[in-house]
Amino acid sequence: MIAVIDYGAGNLKSVTNALDYLKCENKVVNSPEELENADKIIFPGVGSFGDVVARLNKRKLFKPLKEEILNGKPYLGICLGLQILFESSEESHGKGFGIFRGKIEKFRALKVPHIGWNQIKIIRPGNLFKDVKNNSFVYFDHSYYAGIKNKPMVTSATDYGIDFISALEEGNIHATQFHPEKSGAIGLKILKNFAKCSPKG
Repeated sequence: MIAVIDYGAGNLKSVTNALDYLKCENKVVNSPEELENADKIIFPGVGSFGDVVARLNKRKLFKPLKEEILNGKPYLGICLGLQILFESSEESHGKGFGIFRGKIEKFRALKVPHIGWNQIKIIRPGNLFKDVKNNSFVYFDHSYYAGIKNKPMVTSATDYGIDFISALEEGNIHATQFHPEKSGAIGLKILKNFAKCSPKG
């Protein structure tokens, strides 16, 4: 069963609709107990960095979610679900999980937010990009990004004035800056690939 994290502001319906279409068992969860019983986790992050951290703490989900990730449960972070894996963000106060070092930064070169279809340059296929073609188009909606410099877990980069991390993977941890649930057939393939992931990646 895939737990879809409900912290009070996520894009839950699009994600659960996509999983239902793929016939992947899923459940919207908002308690540590439900999280513990899940086989995999999807965190559809929508909102601001600090607000998401505050909402997770209010629901007593922040620490349990981080622990489940560190204990090897397959995790897919979407958009802010990728950014929260890092230490902090220019967007607002609040500390992320700090699983990866670095600070999330704001786009300055081009118009923000970065909304719409853009290409992913696959650096290594990992689990998510199995049978996904390089330079495929996926859907983005964000104003902040994680840089790719000295980040060995990067699986794809995207150009928006600069190259930024559009997907990463390390062991059981997977994350996309784009929204697979809004990325058509390519996004469905990525979600299906994640559903096949085993513990420890």
